[in-house]
Amino acid sequence: MIGRLPIGVRLLALVAFGFVSAPLISLLFRVPWTRLVTLLTRDTVTDALLISLTSSLVAAVLALALGIPLALHLSRMSGVASSITRAVIVLPMILPPVVGGAALLFAFGRNGLVGSVVFDVTGLLFPYSISGVVLANTFVALPFVVITVEGALRAIDPRYGLAATTLGAKPSRLTFRVLLPMVRPALMAGGFIAWARALGEFGATITFAGNIQGRTQTLPLAVFVALETDREAALAISVLLISISLIVLVSLRDRWWPVR
Repeated sequence: MIGRLPIGVRLLALVAFGFVSAPLISLLFRVPWTRLVTLLTRDTVTDALLISLTSSLVAAVLALALGIPLALHLSRMSGVASSITRAVIVLPMILPPVVGGAALLFAFGRNGLVGSVVFDVTGLLFPYSISGVVLANTFVALPFVVITVEGALRAIDPRYGLAATTLGAKPSRLTFRVLLPMVRPALMAGGFIAWARALGEFGATITFAGNIQGRTQTLPLAVFVALETDREAALAISVLLISISLIVLVSLRDRWWPVR
């Protein structure tokens, strides 16, 4: 502990915390707790929950499978090429979600740059399907894996790699037996954060995969619909999503940030 902060800084910190927590607390006061179980067991909610869990878990696995090799590569890059590559990968984190969905549509749609080839070869159509939901979720979740794992890899003392190479370790052994085990907490954090991000994805999903109940409607999309027709159901689903997100963040406290 360095010392006490000025009172002005502490007050602003309190205002910042209140600004974020006030909407969440307000939502909790409106939730019909006595009917929560009934609301969460409706067909629309259970269908959306199943689609959300399935698509987000598959997206998290895909994000890890694609993000870890990219993070390994990025951790060894430098200069302009590294900056450009990282900027492109991080872009889905800051793009307006609808823009991301439109980009996916033009790339993987029926007449898209990649989608047309995939459709001609396999007959697989991504838009308005569960595969489209997975694709949209992976698109927004992948950057979280890359930046988490790359940061951990760059923090490794290079002498470990040099020592393993000197002892005769081949590139595959160096990667899978030395480097990746050393960043296991980052791999877990990246996977869980990617899953939580995919679970809460809205904009890219509704633009690219649509909002079809029982087919592409995820929990966030169900909240969007319920706000127009059934506020109590929207509140119940919102509480469910907030609870899942809080559980993930609290469980990763010692891996995602160093505070104890």
